[in-house]
Amino acid sequence: MDTPNLMNRRNLIKAAAALGAVGGLGVAAPLMAAGKIKPKANSALIVVDVQNCFVDGGTLPVKGGADVVPVINAMAPAFENIVVTQDWHTEGHASFASTYGGKKPFETTKLSYGSQVLWPDHCVQGTDDAALHSGLKLPTAQLIIRKGFHKSVDSYSAFEEADRKTTTGLAGYLKARGIKTVFVTGLATDFCVAWTAMDARKLGFEVYVIEDATRAIDLNGSLAAAWKQMQAQGVKRIQSADIAV
Repeated sequence: MDTPNLMNRRNLIKAAAALGAVGGLGVAAPLMAAGKIKPKANSALIVVDVQNCFVDGGTLPVKGGADVVPVINAMAPAFENIVVTQDWHTEGHASFASTYGGKKPFETTKLSYGSQVLWPDHCVQGTDDAALHSGLKLPTAQLIIRKGFHKSVDSYSAFEEADRKTTTGLAGYLKARGIKTVFVTGLATDFCVAWTAMDARKLGFEVYVIEDATRAIDLNGSLAAAWKQMQAQGVKRIQSADIAV
C-alpha cells in the first residue's frame, strides 16, 4: 500500500512528467542578525547539481541555470560547511530514453522501484557535460556527493536514490559533523532541489531553500506543486538577501 508521501511524490511525477518529494521533521533555526539569517557553525550550504549539463548549452538545460552561480558564490563566505552534489550517470543509464528502443525523452517506463521518467542522455561520468560549472567559486567546499552512478537506479535527492532505499551517505556525514540546518541551492528547484530539501526535513534537519539561488524546469505546474509540498513539510523559502554574509 502506498504511503501518503509516496502518493504525493507520484502525483507530482505525473503532473510534471518528472520527479517528486518527501516530508519530515524540524529543529532549531539559525541565529538572526539585523533581521537577516546568520548561518551558524552547525549549518551547511548544499549546492545541488550546478553542472554543465543543466545550464544553457548542456544536454538537459534549465533555463537561466547559470544565473545561480554568482548568487551562490556571493553567499558562500557565510558558510563554514559547504557540500556540492554532482549528477554522475553511467552510459546506457536506466533513466536515459536512448536505452530503450522506441522511447523518447520525457516519456516514462517502469523500473523495479516504480515509474521512471526518461531523460536525454546527460551528465555521463567523466564528460565535460557532467563537470561542475566552471564559474562556481567554492574553495571551502569539503565534500562532493555524486549521485545517479548506479546504472539501474536514478537519483534526484542528495540523500537518497529514487528507489528510496539506497542512501548516498550525506545524512551520516552531516550528522557526524553536527550539522543541524541546511540551506539548499542549485538546479532544478522543482526536482533535485525539492527532493533534497524534503528528504532533509524527513531526516530531521531544519531546511531553507534559497529561491533566487535556484532555477526551475516548471513542467505542467511542477514548480508550484513542489513549493506547495515543500512548504507543507516546513521547508522555509528565503532569498539570498536574507543571508548575512
